[in-house]
This record gives sequence, structure tokens and C-alpha cells, in this order.
Amino acid sequence: MSGEPPYRGALPRPTPETRPYWDGAKAGRLMLPWCKACARPHFYPRSICPHCGAADLEWRQASGRGTVYSYVINHKPARGFEDKVPYVIAVIALAEGPRMLTNLVTDTPTPEAIRIDMPVEVVFDAVTPEITLPKFRPVEAPR
Repeated sequence: MSGEPPYRGALPRPTPETRPYWDGAKAGRLMLPWCKACARPHFYPRSICPHCGAADLEWRQASGRGTVYSYVINHKPARGFEDKVPYVIAVIALAEGPRMLTNLVTDTPTPEAIRIDMPVEVVFDAVTPEITLPKFRPVEAPR
């Protein structure tokens, strides 16, 4: 955050259901709720499993890897993002299965540089002392 203007975008308000997710992000870990009954993870965080309806959940660290499922390159910024355009809003299919809406961080936010199924990895953006946002960046192919 040093040298950058203060974050002006909307900030999440952690709830009891989402607190482990935000605490994990602040610690540099992508956390997902996993159902103990059906053994499946889900996202977004909530108090019951969307797959089987069970309420017995545990938090586990995800790999932080995934692929681009869908994206849009935004040229008309939301309030607080005027100095960030263009930026990429993406749905990432996590290696564990769930999909999450996030930002794709790239120096070249163009259709030529981004593709569906492109491998990505999580990065963490500490936008305030309290809130760190998980975002994703392209993974370079091995040479």
C-alpha cells in the first residue's frame, strides 16, 4: 500500500459466517468452508452446505489455484475505482470446485491476454489495515 492512494472502493463487512474467510485472507491464506457431511467445499461462505443442507462445516485452506471461468474487462469504473480502469472482473473456477467472483490482476487487461481456462493463482491485496482482498493473477506457463 505504500506510495499508492488510499483504497476508495467498497469494503466487505465480515460477519460471523464470513470471518474465517477474511481472517484467512489477511494472513495470506484462501480459506473455504467444507461440509463434514458431504465432504464438498463451497463459496460464498454461509452457515449451511448448499449441496446437502448440512450445518456441520469446517474451514480449510484452499490451494489458491484455479482457472478463468468467465471475465469482463471493465472500462466504466464503479465509484472508488476511477483510477483503476480498465480492470478485469472474473469468475475463477477454483481447483477445489467452487467458483468465486474476484478481480484478475494483469498488466495487460486485453482480450488477447486473457482466455477462458487460463491458469491463475491467488494474490492478496491488503487494501486497508483490516481488510485484505483475494485476487488472482495469470500463472506463467513453464518454459
